Amino acid sequence: MSNAAAPATEGPDRSEVPAHVAIIMDGNGRWAAARGLPRAEGHRRGVEALRRVVRASHELGIRYLTIFSFSSENWSRPASEIGDLFGLLRRFIRNDLASLHRDGVKVRIIGEREGLENDICALLNEAEELTRDNTRLTLVVAFNYGSRQEIAKAAQKLAREVAAGQRDPGTIDAETLGAHLDAPDIPDPDLIIRTSGEQRLSNFLMWQAAYSELVFVPIHWPDFDKAALESAIAEFARRERRFGGLVAKTAS
Repeated sequence: MSNAAAPATEGPDRSEVPAHVAIIMDGNGRWAAARGLPRAEGHRRGVEALRRVVRASHELGIRYLTIFSFSSENWSRPASEIGDLFGLLRRFIRNDLASLHRDGVKVRIIGEREGLENDICALLNEAEELTRDNTRLTLVVAFNYGSRQEIAKAAQKLAREVAAGQRDPGTIDAETLGAHLDAPDIPDPDLIIRTSGEQRLSNFLMWQAAYSELVFVPIHWPDFDKAALESAIAEFARRERRFGGLVAKTAS
């Protein structure tokens, strides 16, 4: 684990680009506070950063991009801020879904939908259904998501199978549990980036991150752009990935 190096002056070689990049988009509120702006403006500018990063991921050849959009712990924030965040989600899907679809982006949602407002669930379902056959980039949106809850839910599914006599407990291993997570068909992230200088996963993809490279960048999310993404990828490319054994190439 380390902070990312200075921004790269040239783009990374495509052979060095990770197949799956996951991002903890942190620092919207601090970005706004540093400029004397309301937190809602920080979140709005964060959506603009997301658009830039989705476009950059296209250009760099990343196949999967997972973003931590709304944590299950975010419900503890003030109701007004939660309302702002949900409003941004509504506008993002309504305004950007057509362009994402046109650009060949498949949208996948992970996280708990039970208890969400009906129109939010309908928008999430619409995004997945409209883009389900796209193949250029898969955008995985972790919404109302917490990794511990995801793992617990997978364990509950397996427990019900055992209780119903459909499964021998001795058959449950790491591969079996992983197959019961929210998106078992999506490969684990090669690279996880967290903005704003914090150095923790914050209940994000903890199972899937077992062998991910972690890069922490000091800039706040609204300032994140293609150059910052390229810098993180350059740091990833310098790593020697051993996976507990011999050195493995970082390219995927």
